[in-house]
Amino acid sequence: MSKRQQLKRTAVVCLAITAMASGATLAQAQAWPNRSVRIIVPFAPGGSADVFGRSLATRLQASFGQTFVIENRPGAGSIIGTDAAAKSAPDGYTLLIMSNTHTINETLTPNKPFQLMRDFDPVAPLSNSDLVLVARNNLPHKTLAEIVAAAKAKPEGMTYASSGNGTPYHLAGELLNSLAGVRIIHVPYKGSSGARTDVIGGQVDMMFDAIATMKSQIEGGKVKAIAVTGAQPSGILPGVPTATQSGVPGFQASLWLGIMAPKGTPAEILNRLNAEITKITASEELRKAWSAQGTIPMTMNVEQFRTYLNGDIAKWARVIRDAGIKAN
Repeated sequence: MSKRQQLKRTAVVCLAITAMASGATLAQAQAWPNRSVRIIVPFAPGGSADVFGRSLATRLQASFGQTFVIENRPGAGSIIGTDAAAKSAPDGYTLLIMSNTHTINETLTPNKPFQLMRDFDPVAPLSNSDLVLVARNNLPHKTLAEIVAAAKAKPEGMTYASSGNGTPYHLAGELLNSLAGVRIIHVPYKGSSGARTDVIGGQVDMMFDAIATMKSQIEGGKVKAIAVTGAQPSGILPGVPTATQSGVPGFQASLWLGIMAPKGTPAEILNRLNAEITKITASEELRKAWSAQGTIPMTMNVEQFRTYLNGDIAKWARVIRDAGIKAN
């Protein structure tokens, strides 16, 4: 056999192997899901990611006829659970609930064991909600203006809790420090539940939290609402002013959630998930339920979500660098 014939045969074999691999991947994607799918939530149970993740899992289970299991893996400001997801097989059977904690951490925590856009594929956004600043009931200050005045009179005399370094709750507190020209000390926790418990118990002065999660605590008289973080007052917390109305112009922060998958997950699976999640978040029943909690469903295709993620990473990079914010 001539050298030319050998090269031709090798090329044919390589093409055949590639075709077989592509066919196997396509068949795998078409058969998906044929067993349970786990959704890693890298935050503690009880927080908004957990609440909305479970709501989504229930609906995906009904749509696909397979179990979607929530697995809480909190710690290190979402890094522990996210790293576990990044190291999982890219076969569609592991998904990640993520938030702007992740886009913030790309700048705030550069030495983590993964990079968001390198190690994950976008699937779909999920929801967006404003935050509320709440304070312990026995804090003598009743308004944000009073808190700012007290913080200026006694620097580092007050504390705020968060669910961990680099989370949106942390950055909301640092944004308040920056815009108001104060220094309220950050007290990070391993999850929002611990932070919430200590504000309710009076061990920490205040915290930013999702309205959907904190609403019942406010209505039950366990904490007092100081201000909401949106451009407009919240329809489900009547009478609570925005931070801008309370004397901190330009303050605006929110918590959004989305779904990602380990890098290399077949595009067919990503697109099927995106289409189903879009259908779920567009449903009138879900929109009404989430609206009652101060949450707006978000809808984008895979590429639009990729663009959104890159833009959010760049936005928070500017904020963090301009304000000189460092991870504690």
